[in-house]
Amino acid sequence: MRTARLRTVHPVQWAGWAALAAGAVLCVLGWYGVSGERFAERQLPYLASCTVPGAALIVAGAVLLARGRDTIAAARVEELYGLLVAAEPESPPEPATTPLAISGDLLMVPGGTLWHRADCPLVAGKVEAVPVDAKLVASGELGACPICEPAEETD
Repeated sequence: MRTARLRTVHPVQWAGWAALAAGAVLCVLGWYGVSGERFAERQLPYLASCTVPGAALIVAGAVLLARGRDTIAAARVEELYGLLVAAEPESPPEPATTPLAISGDLLMVPGGTLWHRADCPLVAGKVEAVPVDAKLVASGELGACPICEPAEETD
């Protein structure tokens, strides 16, 4: 969001600087034309065609630059506000003092390498979880789940 807003600010600032430069050039040309004429009636065309539009361009450029700066400032304030109200990252969970699972029933997922308590979050609610085969545990093909830490002996 921030980059999109800043992309729209740059053209406004460039237009402001361009208007200031064009206004300054017109004012210098008007002054040069007026200074070369002795009579007021011959100076009026330079005032009307160069100096007055030049002054208007200088004012317009100043307004555009101020608007561009206001937009940048508003974007910065919005970004700071977003940082202030952003949710604090949650602290890492403390080690559980009570076990996550306490069920005595042991389950495994076919093709898996661990065995779990029935209420372990890794297998709870999974339809494919089946009771542990004691032969797989005895042969060492299945290891104990580090989350629910089931008892080492099985029935």
